[in-house]
Amino acid sequence: MDKQTVIVGDGCRIAYRFDGPASAPVLMLSNSLGTDMTMWAPQMAAFTEHFRVLRYDSRGHGGSASPPGAYSMDRLGRDAVELLDALDIGQVDFCGLSKGGMIGQWLAVRAPERLHRLVLANTAAYMGPPSNWQARIEGVLKDGMAPLAEGSITRWFTPAFPASDLAAVAPVRAMLLANDPVGYAGCCAAIRDMDQRPTAGLNRTPTLVIAGSEDPSTSIADARFLTESARDARLVTLKAAHLSNVEQAKPFATAVLHFLG
Repeated sequence: MDKQTVIVGDGCRIAYRFDGPASAPVLMLSNSLGTDMTMWAPQMAAFTEHFRVLRYDSRGHGGSASPPGAYSMDRLGRDAVELLDALDIGQVDFCGLSKGGMIGQWLAVRAPERLHRLVLANTAAYMGPPSNWQARIEGVLKDGMAPLAEGSITRWFTPAFPASDLAAVAPVRAMLLANDPVGYAGCCAAIRDMDQRPTAGLNRTPTLVIAGSEDPSTSIADARFLTESARDARLVTLKAAHLSNVEQAKPFATAVLHFLG
């Protein structure tokens, strides 16, 4: 099925697509900062054996619109809820990586009735200091995505991986370079202003937290905080940096599917 779009409450266009059997339970996937729904390609064959997979491009990314100005985590969370409303889907299993995992944390507190189970991968309740994000916003609006792309690749993968698996890394680099700087900056502002640590203990949804042992962006300590704060959570660590679903594609899919049952 090709991408389709819905218009959410503030007028923003959100792109989405379904894959997998129409009769299967829905697994919703949420992308990281700087990527789009195709970041989940390494898991699609495994996931669609068991689920009707709903992927969407976060606002500011891929086929979704990039409204000017700062976004908020509340707005990104409501985009996910309003997409489900538009598709008449009551409840899903949800898997988000990095920014997608931040949206998952928001849903667990603000819309827990929409979640059956939750996977939070390579994410954190807080990613400070805000000044770093402000500098990134100013840089991308001035110079575009190209200067950010190589730095992101360096953070997202362990040092040997880009050379050892060019076929896996090339699409990620292309996603980064294709980003609208305005949309990327808007999402950076949402992360800049986010602090979900005070509400982390309100997560009552059965949760799997996935961490990368070599992740310089969202640490094992960040993952442990999310695991220990939630009522019912378990932690899996993969030997990877930030994009663990790309660097450890099969173990990532196995961990998710085992958790989802």
